[in-house]
Amino acid sequence: MSFTIIEECTPRLNRSELAVPGSSPKFFEKALKGSADVIFLDLEDAVAPDKKEEARKNVIQAVNDLDWKGHGKTVSVRINGLDTHYMYRDVVDIMEQAGEKLDLFMIPKVGTAADIYAVDMLVTQIEAAKGIKSRVGFEIILETAMGLRNADEIAAASPRNESLHFGVADYAASTKAKTVGIGGAVADYHVLTDPDENGERQKHWGDQWHYAMNRIVIAARSNGLRPIDGPFGDFSDPDGYRAQGGRGAALGCEGKWAIHPSQVDLANELFLPTDEEMGKARAILEAMEQAQKDGMGAVALGGKLIDIASIKQAKAMVAKADQLELKTKLLGE
Repeated sequence: MSFTIIEECTPRLNRSELAVPGSSPKFFEKALKGSADVIFLDLEDAVAPDKKEEARKNVIQAVNDLDWKGHGKTVSVRINGLDTHYMYRDVVDIMEQAGEKLDLFMIPKVGTAADIYAVDMLVTQIEAAKGIKSRVGFEIILETAMGLRNADEIAAASPRNESLHFGVADYAASTKAKTVGIGGAVADYHVLTDPDENGERQKHWGDQWHYAMNRIVIAARSNGLRPIDGPFGDFSDPDGYRAQGGRGAALGCEGKWAIHPSQVDLANELFLPTDEEMGKARAILEAMEQAQKDGMGAVALGGKLIDIASIKQAKAMVAKADQLELKTKLLGE
């Protein structure tokens, strides 16, 4: 273990993160009563320029008036980008009028650590001026080539940082990738096998987003943050969503976006340990507890070696299950 200890961010259940346009308040109540862990009220891409001010007012009212915590929700607001003239007013108005009840700001298209510094400065000054006791956290979307290049510095830029998200659509545009889809596989990203005895070749698709997603996971985890897989555009394709979400979970992501309510339960299922996995995790912890009592550093369980690394994996799984149990008790389910 390194002498440098990673400080973990504020723990939150973050299996599913539902996007809700700030210009559509009719969806707020549905999101509140739905099963998503995190709701982000969007002031950016989902809101037309002539609706920005109205959407901001809608969001402020929703943050203040709806009982997000009572429904087991974390509430976030995606502000407009730092390259727009909407951003500062998003931060100032929301913090001054609803800062006490806001959990997170989502910051889009982050390119450098200085972007985080700028938002942090505004939020910190308003918290001090208004006497806000709770600390608003930051969700960060990496969705440009510059952002991915600077992922490590961005992840470490503020103690407010909680999660890194992969914005696949804008990332594709930034890198000029040959695709117009939002997430998912791309047919042109494949290899061909050598010809067989009949001269036939097979096509094997690859995951062109693997490097970016893995890069984000590493930057997040090395700074104690949650890596979150981003959107999957075709909400009529649950199997495609499961495939992409499963990839993210396998890499170490804690959750995935839902751009449509139908994707929320899919994400919750993908990023929840199964009963079998939980049974194995608890058995590992019990076996190691007994081994430590017996003065052993490692023990075999089911024909496999169990050591300190296994304990850490098991503890992480049990901690997530405990978070869900607390949410379930809060909702009386």
